[in-house]
Amino acid sequence: MIDRRILMAGGAGFAGATALTPHQAFADWPTTYDDAVRSVWAPLRVDGGPKELVRYATLAANSHNTQPWTFRISAGRIAIAPDFSRRCPAVDPDDHHLFVSLGCAAENLVHAAAAAGLKAVPELIDTIVSISLEPAPPTRSPLLEAIPIRQSTRAVYDGKPVANETLRLLEQAGMVDGVAVTIITDRTKIDSVADYVVEGNSAQMRDAAFMSELKGWLRFNDADALATMDGLFSRASGSPALPRWLVGPLLRWVFSERGENHKYLAQIRSASGVAVFASNRSDRTHWVEAGRACQRFALQATALGLKCAFINQPVEVAAIRGQFAAFLGIGDRRPDLVMRFGYGPELPRSLRRPVGQVILETSAC
Repeated sequence: MIDRRILMAGGAGFAGATALTPHQAFADWPTTYDDAVRSVWAPLRVDGGPKELVRYATLAANSHNTQPWTFRISAGRIAIAPDFSRRCPAVDPDDHHLFVSLGCAAENLVHAAAAAGLKAVPELIDTIVSISLEPAPPTRSPLLEAIPIRQSTRAVYDGKPVANETLRLLEQAGMVDGVAVTIITDRTKIDSVADYVVEGNSAQMRDAAFMSELKGWLRFNDADALATMDGLFSRASGSPALPRWLVGPLLRWVFSERGENHKYLAQIRSASGVAVFASNRSDRTHWVEAGRACQRFALQATALGLKCAFINQPVEVAAIRGQFAAFLGIGDRRPDLVMRFGYGPELPRSLRRPVGQVILETSAC
């Protein structure tokens, strides 16, 4: 993910959910960006049934805000499947980030289901994250409350140190079976991470295939973002909105290698710390778990009043990834994700596609 996501309720219940037609899916299409934000990031309705659980799952972090998932709802189960039509082969050739994104969505769904009185247990079966749902006492946690507040905040933070107890809670949140998180607060080491990010960013911005792919997901103004409800919206990254007719002539000035590197250096040096997630094995199961770990970390950070954002260039560029792993001292393990965190401002939010667009017809899961 680059720095640049009641068992029988809701009408016919889990077994009766069907995909909406395009007309139905867009029937309540927001007319302004602010309207869309309010709709997308609305608090959980615990009586909203399975579609509401899916909506909360889609509020998870995901690569390029491609939202590379579809959902199937059946009795006592929700399945999250990869949408390979939304894959990014230039930045993510082995679909690592895609499966991480599924894990992030699964983690959100676990917390939303608990509030609705359901125990959710995810399991990767081939390429599908199958989540069984069993009745349980309803429980709400600070992580649940953080879901509609969390964002990847691509801004300069204030550099204020984080208390040791806060760091302990963050580390605890980022640990799952098979995935460990390393938290870096030493300024010299953070500067070294910044060097790797800049090196990776330069390599990516000199790669024509990467740049073409990235530009396909950029949304330069409110209208463009509303038209797709996905992608990397300029204002959500702290950049100005631009009319489409002006984008071409100005793009090389507002989105240059030198400018982006300068921005990343300032952002990383303003962070309180950096978190790096690394799995014991590099396979889909562990990539999903890495997604769950980083999503839980981000939710815990949000609950503690912190902001965070991905700086994944060192793990996305294969030629740099091994050097970065050696710097971290993690042996032959693959570093999965890199996030900076700290105290900072809130930026405009990204959007998510309507639930009707991502729920497929019910089938056996």
